[in-house]
Amino acid sequence: MLRRRMGYADPSSGKDILGNRSLCFMFLCAFGLVTLLQQILYGKNYIKRYLENYDGSYEYNSTACRELRQEIMDVKVLTMVKTSDLFERWRNLQVCRWEQNKEETSNFKMSLTRCCNAPSFLFTTKKNTPAGTKLRYEVDTSGILPITTEVFKMFPDDMPYSKSQYKKCAVVGNGGIIKSTKCGKEIDSADFVFRCNLPPLDNGYENDVGIKTDLVTANPSILVCRFQKLEKWRRPFYEVLQKYENSSVVLPAFYNTRNTDVSFRVKYMLDDFDSQRGVFFFHPQYLLNVQRFWAVQGVRAKRVSSGLMLVTAALEMCEEVHLYGFWAFPMNPSGIYITHHYYDNVKPRPGFHAMPHEIFNFIHMHTRGIVNVHTGQCT
Repeated sequence: MLRRRMGYADPSSGKDILGNRSLCFMFLCAFGLVTLLQQILYGKNYIKRYLENYDGSYEYNSTACRELRQEIMDVKVLTMVKTSDLFERWRNLQVCRWEQNKEETSNFKMSLTRCCNAPSFLFTTKKNTPAGTKLRYEVDTSGILPITTEVFKMFPDDMPYSKSQYKKCAVVGNGGIIKSTKCGKEIDSADFVFRCNLPPLDNGYENDVGIKTDLVTANPSILVCRFQKLEKWRRPFYEVLQKYENSSVVLPAFYNTRNTDVSFRVKYMLDDFDSQRGVFFFHPQYLLNVQRFWAVQGVRAKRVSSGLMLVTAALEMCEEVHLYGFWAFPMNPSGIYITHHYYDNVKPRPGFHAMPHEIFNFIHMHTRGIVNVHTGQCT
């Protein structure tokens, strides 16, 4: 007691001081080890990226954005990483403003022109498919359709669209990823809007998906299942088409022999109703070339999706292409479960399309500045 009052320390208290120092040293070592592991696992810029004050989007050519883009480009094939890792890299990239890379886009368009040439062969026309032609089907290669005078009359004189005719285009997929994004106004502001397979645009969906439509695909399976092959249900189908304003309709009439008659009925029906709506048929050789082109890019499936067909065409028809509603995973990039379509949760036929590989290509193309893939809310 006397020593304490006079200011002397108890010699035995040095053990406590030494113990505290040891604990402090151990804590610092543990913190350093965790920091090192974070940098190894998540990249050298982990600390900088997540601790710096973020205020607005990064510029496209900033050092941070170049590194974030490289993290995605380092994933050469989809199977290299877990889906959660790909999602994280994609989320990180969203802090960067997207800009079109003119050189990358031009090179990609040239490769499409060499293989596919949408401005000349997207649709069958009187110019690329003269009367008397023996048209070979896309899948049923043994099947041949003679282009009679009656069939020839259904074709347009020439392609209605030309190369880079439109400045900004929106290709709208039907994925559940587009729900609650409020992208409708942004989509409708595009110069040309593509849509897939007659999706619903009313009942509140218009806030997310918009209403403007310039070209919409119609899968013959929809005509068979929902409209009884148009043998009786003609007016209901006509009324459905009215929701797409003055848009043109395109069908894969020459995919196989089963598609032909029901696709032709769409043209006959609209003629009977004195409609001025354009009805076009994909050229089978164009679709075959598109299939081969994307197979080289890793999209190997029985058939590419309608969405990928439209994106491929848009890249030749438009200067700048924006994608909405394209996603192929049960969860969004934040790990929240979403429906397959924005209007239902009906899954596609297993093994028919290779949707994850299509989206993986879109993510790479976004990273390279070729297309702008929108998966979040629109401002």
